[in-house]
Amino acid sequence: MENVPSFNQLIQQSIIDNWDLDALTDYKGATLQYHDVARKIEKLHILFENSGVTKGDKIALCGRNSSQWAVAFLATLTYGAVAVPILHEFMADQIHNIVNHSDAKLLFVGDHVATEIDPTKMPHLEGIINNPDYSLLLSRTDKLTFAREHLNELYGKKFPKYFRKEHVHYYIEENGEELAMINYTSGTTGFSKGVMVPYRALWSNYDFAEHVLGNIISKGDRIISILPMAHMYGMAFEFVFEFLHGCHVYYLNRIPSPAIIAQAFAEVKPKIIIAVPLVIEKIIRKKVFPKIQNNRMQLLLRMPVISKKVRERICQEVIKAFGGELYEVIIGGAAFNQEVESFLKKIEFPYTVGYGATECAPIICYRDWHTFAQGSCGQEAYHMKVKINSSNPSEIPGEILAKGLNVMLGYYKNEEATRETIDKDGWYHTGDLGTMDWDGNVYINGRSKNMLLGPNGQNIYPEEIEDKLNSMTMVVESIVVQRDNKLVGLVYPDYDEAKNMNFNDQDIASIMEQNRITLNEQLPAYEKITEIEIHTEEFAKTPKRSIKRFLYN
Repeated sequence: MENVPSFNQLIQQSIIDNWDLDALTDYKGATLQYHDVARKIEKLHILFENSGVTKGDKIALCGRNSSQWAVAFLATLTYGAVAVPILHEFMADQIHNIVNHSDAKLLFVGDHVATEIDPTKMPHLEGIINNPDYSLLLSRTDKLTFAREHLNELYGKKFPKYFRKEHVHYYIEENGEELAMINYTSGTTGFSKGVMVPYRALWSNYDFAEHVLGNIISKGDRIISILPMAHMYGMAFEFVFEFLHGCHVYYLNRIPSPAIIAQAFAEVKPKIIIAVPLVIEKIIRKKVFPKIQNNRMQLLLRMPVISKKVRERICQEVIKAFGGELYEVIIGGAAFNQEVESFLKKIEFPYTVGYGATECAPIICYRDWHTFAQGSCGQEAYHMKVKINSSNPSEIPGEILAKGLNVMLGYYKNEEATRETIDKDGWYHTGDLGTMDWDGNVYINGRSKNMLLGPNGQNIYPEEIEDKLNSMTMVVESIVVQRDNKLVGLVYPDYDEAKNMNFNDQDIASIMEQNRITLNEQLPAYEKITEIEIHTEEFAKTPKRSIKRFLYN
């Protein structure tokens, strides 16, 4: 691998260069400027040093997105420790397992997580620190207890007069191959593996973002952090790039419902929006479709002379729904519904769809919205190479392979899984099936692990059937599974809409049966659905909002 600049040096320089700018805000709460972040980092470094944390020790972080979470993460890296972000939505046993498997020495937790976990299940932890105020929830060493109780005194001794820019000196990693963080992902197949992310992958993802957005995003521009920072997609492109670029990040530290997100968009007016399809689809279906699906609007859209102006007006309204000042919406993490995507393309809305994986920290493919090809997930990203493992990549789907600076070191304590995932030539095997056209646009056909076999050996990609089913009446989300060689559609209906229409369970069942009949008319015989099974709760999701299929097969 090539030599790359220091990532921690970039953190240090951003803090110095943007000293008096707003950095991190808890939405409807307090704001930290870059110099506030620096002071908090310094205090945590003093806490680490005096409690016996050494370079390379693991420090886990588990809690909702917040400015304090971000500070703890930055402090961990710039001290030379290894960060272990853990999704706060994980069950307590999952948190215990990850803390134990990662050999974490300290654990930062948010309020919610603090009440769920059991310290006795994590016997090797030396301490648990409360994220909001960095108080100790548990200390198993005298050093840690002393360091926290005397933290302000120790800080005062180190900086008796003041703390200024010239005091900001961070640990500089020896080379890009050094381990920066371990990111655990449950994926859609069950067992969670610890992805070892080196400094070069953090730097190359940041450098990619600078390459494609650096001239568009300015210092002080605002962005809303919607995705969990414990997941690489949110970490890299809603926090790391923006912080290093001098932007102002707002954290939705409450549960980000569509209503709260819409309100935050209107108030913050973000320059770019990073989102998973589910968020965008809900806003379009709830806020936009009802306004344009009346007879008058449909008539205007069919009139050639007027339709262009109508589409422009609709596009302006959609942009307004996202705050009114955005350059583009970047969508990733899961498949995008074709109906919603076709609508956005038709009105020339500035959206693009990217593709990545935790193992690439995360970016693999991207294209600016001006040149993005509908239905694709972009082209190989800056610093990456992508190929399709197929005899005819433009026609016959094959596994998507990726190679470059973004690729992980491997899975922590799991050499067998590493060998199965990264081949001897350094290609990362994504497990996704796709094609690539002559212009280099990549199209995803589905997870190779999810592929089903039809009665005569036909390849069935459930995602393609689900995309059609998700566009039908009152379907919020669905999964297609195989039982006794027959396909069954599991559906979570739109119960809010059902309540508005006074529909009962029998009404919903009748609608779903009609959906099944309509769907089957669009499918070949071997893909027809034999039954719709209604689920009364949303399906369980991974950190990137993919449905955990293994729970329903």
